[in-house]
Amino acid sequence: MQVEVRLAALDQRYTRGRRALVEVLGDTDRPLTIPEILEAANRSLPGGHRLPQSSAYRSLTALAEAGVVRRLAGNDDLGRFELAEDLSGHHHHHLVCTSCGLVADVPASPRLERALSEAGRVAAEETGFEVNDHRIDLVGRCATCR
Repeated sequence: MQVEVRLAALDQRYTRGRRALVEVLGDTDRPLTIPEILEAANRSLPGGHRLPQSSAYRSLTALAEAGVVRRLAGNDDLGRFELAEDLSGHHHHHLVCTSCGLVADVPASPRLERALSEAGRVAAEETGFEVNDHRIDLVGRCATCR
């Protein structure tokens, strides 16, 4: 329901194709590339319907503008998408592989959150910037590429 309201605020509709994209992102444990999203979405559409890649790009752009999904830059040329944290209820950070481009979720442990909160407080104090959220990408090489 929140997705439909957010889209309506931008005069956008919650179409069957957009619903399929949101469901795919809601059912995954990591950010996905558009080819990965399309593969999963097309499996879920009834009657052999297929979502064209151009429609997926337009729909993901509209969903991002509505605050439903978030686009992440990987360490390769492929953007990745995930459901917005306030909709998924899953606060997390990311591990980004510099070799293969994999982007994986890492849970936000209490210890990490305390350290980030302190870093945000210090940054705000030193710059006068009001910090009200945080995201962190840890960059390195995944177990497969090591």
